[in-house]
Amino acid sequence: EGQLAESGGGLVQPEGSLRLSCQASGFPFSNSWMYWARQAPGKGLEWVSQISSDSDHKYYRDSVKGRFQISRDNAKNTLYLQMNVLKPEDTATYFCAARPYIGNGYYTGTDYTYMGQGTQVTVSS
Repeated sequence: EGQLAESGGGLVQPEGSLRLSCQASGFPFSNSWMYWARQAPGKGLEWVSQISSDSDHKYYRDSVKGRFQISRDNAKNTLYLQMNVLKPEDTATYFCAARPYIGNGYYTGTDYTYMGQGTQVTVSS
């Protein structure tokens, strides 16, 4: 059974930075596209960024382009999200996710096979 565990969230001032990490286990991480999604208070889950298994392809939702960077270390089964120039509207619980057996590729939905418990990011002065 696949497991994902996020870390690195916290309280940060506007314009600040955070780096999220996600440790994966129990599924073929190095062959899987990986996703970051977020859920703001009172809103639905939305995808934020995704990365191909070989890191050759990276995608971002428009609102985070130029500020967030996704990366991965397949030797460590770890996914990252570097978040810079954070804004109050980035406040949300951030989840890493995978769907290795139901559609391994570019995907902007929220139907994931595995998703972690999430890490809270709060951007406020």
